[in-house]
Amino acid sequence: MPNIVLDAGHGGNDSGATGNGLIEKNLTLDLVLKVEQHLKTKQSVIVHLTRNTDEFVFLNKRSQIANKLNSNLFVSLHHNAGGGTGFESYIYPGLKNTITGQIQQEMHKDIINFLKLQGMNDRGQREANFAVLRQTKMPAILLENLFLDSKKDASLLKKPTFIEELSQTMANSIASIATNL
Repeated sequence: MPNIVLDAGHGGNDSGATGNGLIEKNLTLDLVLKVEQHLKTKQSVIVHLTRNTDEFVFLNKRSQIANKLNSNLFVSLHHNAGGGTGFESYIYPGLKNTITGQIQQEMHKDIINFLKLQGMNDRGQREANFAVLRQTKMPAILLENLFLDSKKDASLLKKPTFIEELSQTMANSIASIATNL
């Protein structure tokens, strides 16, 4: 069975982005735990988490966890801030034409199809030299799920039904992708 590592961005003394009464570290943990639950019910992947409580985990430790487990896929969940709105995904630069790029295309499409139904913007498939993308030895993707400082985005992130549907969408996408790993 494919081995998946889910990473809840930030944690502990690192709050991540904030806005509209929302704190990124809390949202990412909630989302990761829900994605994990959905994946476990599918029984098609083995799921590991880089954190399952509000604790600080160094970036290199997150990568080490995935590398030591010989994970098949690393998925880091985040929320954005900075005046934008919508969803974007990231992979390490230069990997567009690899399995990592294929995973990004499929997962991005799956998630944005759901988010567009909610009126959210597609900010695109991007590349970045983020530590968790650079230091992992397996395909890795970082997902920026809406902007905490956007009233429109934050209003969705405050709805339990939206978080439940987003987590189900992510779990379905990961499970589908994992069948080809």
